[in-house]
Amino acid sequence: MTIEELKYPIGKFNIPEKITKKNIEDWISLLERFPQELEFLTRELSENQLDTPYRENGWTIRQVVHHCYDSHHNSYTRFKWALTEDKPVIKAYFEERWAELHDSKSAPILLSIDGLKALHSKWVYLLRGLSEKDLEKSFIHPSGNEEVSLKENIGIYAWHCRHHYHHIEQLMIRKGWK
Repeated sequence: MTIEELKYPIGKFNIPEKITKKNIEDWISLLERFPQELEFLTRELSENQLDTPYRENGWTIRQVVHHCYDSHHNSYTRFKWALTEDKPVIKAYFEERWAELHDSKSAPILLSIDGLKALHSKWVYLLRGLSEKDLEKSFIHPSGNEEVSLKENIGIYAWHCRHHYHHIEQLMIRKGWK
């Protein structure tokens, strides 16, 4: 596999030209299933396997799982800001630095999986109650001052779930663990 295939096992996210109600429903359904699917995928991995990078110079499985919680927690907050403020400029964070912190490198993954279960339950509940007008609300990402609508961000995070799930799954297949 090339480094690009290892980094982006499902490709980069492509925003549909027109985001349909079906896109949104599919993406929300993926967000709803992700924590349980991640738990099922990783449930039998040993500590050594959890500490295996998914690619050379990449994060370990443990770091990927903790990153998912950190990233999705930040995204949920961004949704709340966009719903309660007018195009807020969000706070970015250094995900690569967060991944190097003690909790990301050594904490049991169930802490983040349990956190994802609770977070995604609440997030999905919020998303399913949004109107079309709510979905058009947006925030500004400080890198490049890019405006991101909430409906786009639902798609980005559905992709993010699949992206990291496949990092782990592809490593497990390459190593013969699955």
